[in-house]
Order: sequence, then C-alpha cells, then structure tokens
Amino acid sequence: MPSAKEMRLRIRSVKNISQVTKALETVSASKVRKAVAAEIATRSYAEKAWKVLLHLARQPGHASLHPLLKERSSINNALVLMVSSDRGLAGAYNVNIVRFTLANFGHLQVPVRYITVGRKGRDMLLRRGKNILAEFSDLPPAPTFANISAIGRLVVDEYLAGEADQVYLAYTDFINMVSQVPKQKKLLPLEVESGEGLIRDLGGPEGSDHGVFTYEPDPTEILDQIITRFTSVQIYQAILSSLASEHAARMVAMRNATENAYDLVGLLQLEYNKARQQTITNDMIDIVGGANAQIQS
Repeated sequence: MPSAKEMRLRIRSVKNISQVTKALETVSASKVRKAVAAEIATRSYAEKAWKVLLHLARQPGHASLHPLLKERSSINNALVLMVSSDRGLAGAYNVNIVRFTLANFGHLQVPVRYITVGRKGRDMLLRRGKNILAEFSDLPPAPTFANISAIGRLVVDEYLAGEADQVYLAYTDFINMVSQVPKQKKLLPLEVESGEGLIRDLGGPEGSDHGVFTYEPDPTEILDQIITRFTSVQIYQAILSSLASEHAARMVAMRNATENAYDLVGLLQLEYNKARQQTITNDMIDIVGGANAQIQS
C-alpha cells in the first residue's frame, strides 16, 4: 500500500486536474453560445439568397443560366468537405464525424477526394490512406466569413473545372448542449428544389419566396454572385455549427472528467485514511511493545 505522503501527493494532483477540467468546461460553455449566435446571424442572408434562387429556378431553362445549377449526366468523381477540430479533449466528436464520413463516402464507386477543416480529421483520414486535396487548420477561435471564403472558392473552382462532378459537405449539426449529430449535405450542383424546406428551417415563413424580383443587370450575373457566395455561406454555417458542437462536446467531456476526478479524490481520500490509520496502529503497536519490553526488563 502506498504511504500516506504518496497518497497526499496523488490527491493534490487529482484536485489540480479537476480545477483545469472545470475551467475548460466553463470556457467551452461560453464559446458554444458565441458560435450559435454567429450561426443564427447568417440565416437572414441565407434566407434571402434562397428566395432569389427559387424565383430563378421557376423560370424556363433555369439550369442553363449557371453551371452550378446543372446536374451532370455522368458522375466520374466526387469531392467531400469534412469539418472536424484542431484540438482534442472533445470526447468522441472527431471520431464520430470521421466514421460518419467514411461510412457515407468511403465506398462510393467513383474516386473521392477530401478537403478537411481541422487537423484531427485530416490526420485520421491520412492514416486511412485517403486522398486529401487540401486542408484548412488553425482557423481563428471565432472565424468570420472572410476566413471561410477561400474554402468556398476552392470548392466552386474544382466543380467548374470538372475535377469534381458532385461536392458534399460533412459536418456536425448542433442540436443542443447534449446532442450533436453528424450530417451530410450536397453542396454542388445546387439543389434549388429543396429551397422551400430550407427557408422554413432558417426561420422564414412558408410561401415567403413568392415575391416580385427585378434583376439588375441580368439574372446570369446575379447568379454568378449569389451562388458562389451562398455556397460559402453554407460552408460557413456548417463550420459554425461544428464549432458549437465541438465546444458542447468538450464541455460535456470536461464535466464528466471533473466529476470523475471528484469521485477519484473520494476513493483516494478513503485509501489515505486507511493508510494513515494503519500507520497510527503500527506506531501504537510499537509503543506498546516497547513499554512491555521495559516492564519485563
């Protein structure tokens, strides 16, 4: 059995760790709220962009207006943008999104390339021998749209160049503090048929896309701007949702770690009391033995 001194040092060490995990839990809780607020702030633009796209989609020959709206006849390759985190200590957050991505895209009949956001996901895909086109890491703690726009441009350029016939997005959807669900979304070609449901998801009223639009200078140039920007907005929203999910997962993981540390301190305290009691008992036996030896002498 360890000595009483060793037990005291172990208890002190576990208490120090519990203070660190408690602080990380508090910081993550604050970051979750900021990420959710930033994601909500993008919904107004996304809703208005969908309204314009839906209006154009109802026009005859809308697919010929822009190549990002046209479904290709044959699918020869695919591109997947996967969002993970740069840091660990977030429970099964990174493992879940990588498993989800590989389960959905790892067995496609066409070659699949990956763009990764976050070092953890990149490293896991590299260990599995996947073809990574590009990786984005070390994003700011609170990324802005300008920080994400380069990812959107890369995705659009790959599609327009014919290097990808379909582009998908894999990220973690933030439901609440205890529920984060891996999710996939088709980015390109843009499926405007799903726009009405998306507008309702963004908080807009049903039928809110039946407005009257006047286009200046013309629909084609408007689409050049809106579709590219809206693709980046979808990526930005996914990254913000994944950030909120990461912080929520880390908050739960740190809370569990703190509670486990408290439980461990209780067990160690019990062991310490036993060790201390054994030491006192041994000392008393030595004293009594010494006294008896003196009396007999």
